[in-house]
Amino acid sequence: MKLLPRHLYIVSTPIGNLDDITLRALEVLKNSDIILCEDTRRTVKLLNHYKFKKKMISYHKFNEKKKINEIIKYFNQGQILSLVSDAGTPLLSDPGRLLVNQCLENDIKVIPIPGVSSITSACSVSGFKDQFLFYGFLPKTENELEKVLSILSHNLYTQVFFVPSKKINFYIKSFKKYFSGRKILIAKEITKIHEIFFREKVENLKNFKNDFKGELTVVISNKDSNLENYDKEKIVNKARKYLKKYTLKDTVEIIFEIEKINKKIIYDICLKIKDEKNN
Repeated sequence: MKLLPRHLYIVSTPIGNLDDITLRALEVLKNSDIILCEDTRRTVKLLNHYKFKKKMISYHKFNEKKKINEIIKYFNQGQILSLVSDAGTPLLSDPGRLLVNQCLENDIKVIPIPGVSSITSACSVSGFKDQFLFYGFLPKTENELEKVLSILSHNLYTQVFFVPSKKINFYIKSFKKYFSGRKILIAKEITKIHEIFFREKVENLKNFKNDFKGELTVVISNKDSNLENYDKEKIVNKARKYLKKYTLKDTVEIIFEIEKINKKIIYDICLKIKDEKNN
């Protein structure tokens, strides 16, 4: 295929198995003058696997502002550039947005070269509804995480997150609080030798004992609309009764075991009653 100057090619690369690359993606990389890489050490493994060499320039979140002018000069010289991330489709929780916008402002066309994505790969085997919200990496601090999940928990659609594997137990605690009543798929090392898919009801999730490497793709099922069909007055009465004897946490657990409705709903009702008593 013939590539054109003043075009930026956004090339999807394998997320694990190096054979998961399109013929078009290989042609684009082979015919590019320069490949912009999130990590040249990762990209060179792909190029070596397919036995060709190209000029590579490191382009990542820590140097993207600094590199912009240099990259635009290459376009003005008529060179052909492609952008890859370490794995999967660039710009999805990866650097590149700044460059794309700069190219658009300079009348440089941006062309997608579709391919692998851990997002669609995980969703395709989840069994959940295909109307989904992709959030990306969740906040690392508990306060920020609570703010985000308290909003997302009201969303009816399937939801997809990226989670550093070493922090999965930190996130499980919040998933159980905000997404009880839903199902969860945790995808580890998609397309690799040790690929595993953990499937469970959110409220039944247990902490993992072993540390994993890399990143996990987490898919939480769509919200069952029936979860909203509950007797609020009944829950309020139970909450008032149990809060006289038990802590907020224990009250939520007791009501959840009896009613089996979304734990976040129970928590919000109990918290409101508790606040009313304290005022």
